[in-house]
Amino acid sequence: MKKIEAIIRPFKIDDVREALSEIGVRGLTLTEVKGYGRQKGHTEVYRGSEYQIDFLPKLKLEIVVADHFVDNVIDTIVKTARTGQVGDGKIFVYDVTDAVRIRTEESGEDAL
Repeated sequence: MKKIEAIIRPFKIDDVREALSEIGVRGLTLTEVKGYGRQKGHTEVYRGSEYQIDFLPKLKLEIVVADHFVDNVIDTIVKTARTGQVGDGKIFVYDVTDAVRIRTEESGEDAL
């Protein structure tokens, strides 16, 4: 099993969730995060004062899938989250040694 973490732009979440659902992803975890990278933030004006916003709002998706399903999930996220601009995000893939469904005590891929 693999855990896929994707950091994406907030306005892309509906498209990404819908596309993942269409390919058979049954669940994911979503967290609102802030990040700093090549996008470098931007300047805003509040009450006449200019200030720099370094950390921009992003969304982090966490999805655990069977090994054979990883490439399909990554391709789907890339196709639906890409705008072609700096700041589109990143995808990280980690090994998952086990998973346990608390309600039924199922483990491994059965718990997904």
